[in-house]
Amino acid sequence: MSEILAGTATTNFRVVDDEGCRWFAKVYRGELDRELKAIELAEFARQGGVPVPEVRRTRDGNLIDERAPMSLWEFVDGETAEGRIAGVRWRAVGTVLGRLHRRLAEHPAAAPALRAAVGVRDVGQAWHSFDRIIDGYGRRESLSRFEQWAWEAAKERRGLLHRAAAILADLPELTVQVVHGDLASPNLMLYGDEVAAVLDFQPPRPRFTAWEIARIGCDPRTVVLGDEWTDGLAELLLAYRQEHPTARVDDLVSTVAAGCAYTLASTYPLAEPLDDPAAVTPSLEVYGRARHEAALRMLERLEDVHDSLRDRLA
Repeated sequence: MSEILAGTATTNFRVVDDEGCRWFAKVYRGELDRELKAIELAEFARQGGVPVPEVRRTRDGNLIDERAPMSLWEFVDGETAEGRIAGVRWRAVGTVLGRLHRRLAEHPAAAPALRAAVGVRDVGQAWHSFDRIIDGYGRRESLSRFEQWAWEAAKERRGLLHRAAAILADLPELTVQVVHGDLASPNLMLYGDEVAAVLDFQPPRPRFTAWEIARIGCDPRTVVLGDEWTDGLAELLLAYRQEHPTARVDDLVSTVAAGCAYTLASTYPLAEPLDDPAAVTPSLEVYGRARHEAALRMLERLEDVHDSLRDRLA
């Protein structure tokens, strides 16, 4: 058994049994009822043809062995999608994402519905959040290099919150349904040019599909690599609609706007040195800088990309 240094809510291990079979073990530190609901959602998606690793039940038929507490999953070979979506991978990701949302639209927890796009992010609350962290850094006698950068980035983003609010106010009503909940690139495994697995579901909760598509289609690690992401995103959305024909064009076209506004109004991880210093690692610092740069790039290209997607998807 060897530990896998990934994940924040669990401690993860690679396990090899006596027959040489490999397994992925997740040892939980949080609320088990919440973790159980997340596993049940993953199973629901798997039953709909989404590539989700199979969870091995205990001898009593349980999804979690509460004595550990842990769950045991099929081990999947591959690499995460962090900064690695390019070429035909865009369509592969779009196909799986479309299949995922088509399946989760059937989940009994909530039927799809239309909601005002201002619900993507509470920009009013964001004002207070940014003021808090700006004041917090301002009261410190000294700042590390990352803290100094985070302070300046927070002030820049606070100055753009009115634009985030305007972006959301200009969007049409968008679809809200049960989604994965944390479909960032570390939770998407790729093997070659195919999606090997969708990982780490959250408990079923209705959220905007445009927001979730943006989590992966406008991933900061990909956006900062250059402008190729704009054409790639269009390919992702075309494949998504082919797999999920009832998806609304308004939701797909609004992906970049929703992702841009949400990221502009998010204090993560700018607030981490204040709220959770132990979580600040070199990789988080790199991600924080990429996320900030990606938000500004999306804002700069928003109108052109929005029009281009409308033309491609109309």
